Amino acid sequence: MKNNVFNILKKEIREIFRDKKSLSMMLIIPIMIPILILGMSALFQSQMSKSGNDYNKIGFAYELTEMEKSLIDDMGIETSFGNEDELRKQLDNSDIYLYVTKDDNNYILNTNVGSESGSYAISLMESYYANYKTLLQRDVLTSNGDDADYILNIITLDVNDLGENNFYSMYIVGYAFLFIMMAITVSATYPATDTTAGEKERGTLETLLTFPIKSRDIIIGKLLGVTISSIITGVLSLLLSLISFEIANNYFTIYETAPISISVLSIIMSIVVIIAYSIFISGLCIAIASMCKTFKEAQSALTPLTFVAFFPGMIAFMVGIKSSLILSIIPFLNFSLVFNDISNGIINYIDIILMFVSTVIYIAIIIYCIIKQYKSEKVLF
Repeated sequence: MKNNVFNILKKEIREIFRDKKSLSMMLIIPIMIPILILGMSALFQSQMSKSGNDYNKIGFAYELTEMEKSLIDDMGIETSFGNEDELRKQLDNSDIYLYVTKDDNNYILNTNVGSESGSYAISLMESYYANYKTLLQRDVLTSNGDDADYILNIITLDVNDLGENNFYSMYIVGYAFLFIMMAITVSATYPATDTTAGEKERGTLETLLTFPIKSRDIIIGKLLGVTISSIITGVLSLLLSLISFEIANNYFTIYETAPISISVLSIIMSIVVIIAYSIFISGLCIAIASMCKTFKEAQSALTPLTFVAFFPGMIAFMVGIKSSLILSIIPFLNFSLVFNDISNGIINYIDIILMFVSTVIYIAIIIYCIIKQYKSEKVLF
C-alpha cells in the first residue's frame, strides 16, 4: 500500500509542478495578499492623515458673532457668506462642503451626508458648535457669579488603552488570514480538477484504474498531492503576510502606537490550521470534481466553493462572532474563527483540537465516498 500511495503521490506532484496553471495558482495567488495588506494600510493611512483643509470650507447664512469669528480663526475654518440659495449653489459646485442656516437658537447643517467631504465637514462643525456652546455656557455662568470651570468640568473623562493592537492592525491581520484561506481554496481547485475530471476527460484515469492498485491508494495519493500543493500555497501566503506586516509597521504611521505583531506560537498554530484546512478543502474539491465528466464542468462546480470558504469567515469577522465549542466543529466557519482568535493572540487549544478532530472525521467521510465512486464504473462515465 505504501509503495502504491507513494507512486501515485510522485505522479501527482510531478504533474502539478509541470503544469504552468497549477504552478501559477499555487505560487502567484499568494502575491495578492501583500498587495491587499499594503493597499488597505495605505487607504487607512490616507484617511487618518487627511488634512482639515480638505473639508473646512463652510458657508454661513447668518451673521457671525465676535465669539464665533474668533473660534473660526482658531479652528482654521474658511468661511463663505450668502443667502441659502447662493450657498446651495456653492455646495453644488464644491466651492464649500457645508453651509449652516439658523432658526432662533437652532443651527442646521446642510450638506451631502453621503459624500466623503460632507461627512468630514459635519464632524468639523459638530466640534465647532460644541466648542461654541461651551463658550456661551461659560459666559452665562460667569455673568451669574458661578464658578464656570468647576461646573463645566464637574467630571472629566480619560481613555486608558490596555489593548496591544489598534483597530487597523486587527482589521488588517483578520482579513489577511481570511484571504489566506481563500488562496488555499483557489489553489486546491485546479489540481483537484485536473487529477479527477481532467484525467477522466483525457482517458488516463481509465488506464490508471486497470492497474493492480486499490482505489483507496489512488484516492489517498491524489489527496496528498493536492494537499501538499495547498499547504505550499498557505505557508507561502502566511510568509508573505508576515513580511507585509513588517513592511507596513515600518512604512505606515497608523501602526506606530500599536504595531502589527504575531507571536511565534501564533505562527505555529496558524501553520497547524493551514494544514488542517488544506486537507479538508483538498478532499472536498476532489470529491466534487470526481462527480464531473469534464474539466470545464468541474471548474464550474468548484467555483462557488471559493465563496463558501470566504464569506462565512468574513461575516463572522464583521459581526464579531466568537468561537465556541459548537462553532468549532462547523466546516469553514471553524477555521475562520480559530484564525481570528490566533490573529488576536488567543490560543484556545480546545477549539483547535475540536476543529482538527472534526476535520479528520469530515475527511474520513469524504474519502470513503470518493473510494466508493472509484470502485464503480460510474466514475468514468
